[in-house]
Amino acid sequence: MNKVDLSSYDNSWYAPGGGALKRLLWYYVNLLFFKSYWFPFSGLKVLLLRAFGAKIGRGCNMKPNVNIKYPWKLQIGDHCWIGEGVWIDNLDKVNIGNHVCLSQGAYLLCGNHDYKSSSFDLIVQPIEICEGAWIGAMSIVAPGVKVGRNAVLSAMSIATKDLEDDHIYQGNPAVQVKKREIEAKS
Repeated sequence: MNKVDLSSYDNSWYAPGGGALKRLLWYYVNLLFFKSYWFPFSGLKVLLLRAFGAKIGRGCNMKPNVNIKYPWKLQIGDHCWIGEGVWIDNLDKVNIGNHVCLSQGAYLLCGNHDYKSSSFDLIVQPIEICEGAWIGAMSIVAPGVKVGRNAVLSAMSIATKDLEDDHIYQGNPAVQVKKREIEAKS
């Protein structure tokens, strides 16, 4: 019978980038300014992210208690909302388009493990969230998923596969429930 042998785990192939000093500095900046409720100001957070290599557009609103693994692997478009308690676990690239909302507690997960491998090998894949998408509160976007333009992932849902443009998804795993109709503002 085959069994899991975590003593044989080896992710030495994985390169997080940034260099050891930059990763250490980011750890403390993330802890003090992002994962904290003591610092609610979006403007300085955007400047800090840019200083660590993130590409951030105009008008980004970032709430307290946000956790970002590696800013140098992050791109956020214009006028995005990053809600309280969001975790961007970007072991790989995360590209967030313009006018995207990540609601409270949303989790973007770029890494996982191969459950078929006895050594539980690390798997990393990028995530893309296209323009106008909304990731609902406490929802999870799994590695390698592309969330289409204006797609909605409802609260507490889990996207394990790509979500089509202009549709609403719900559940675990998330399934398409209806088309998203956006009314023009008068």
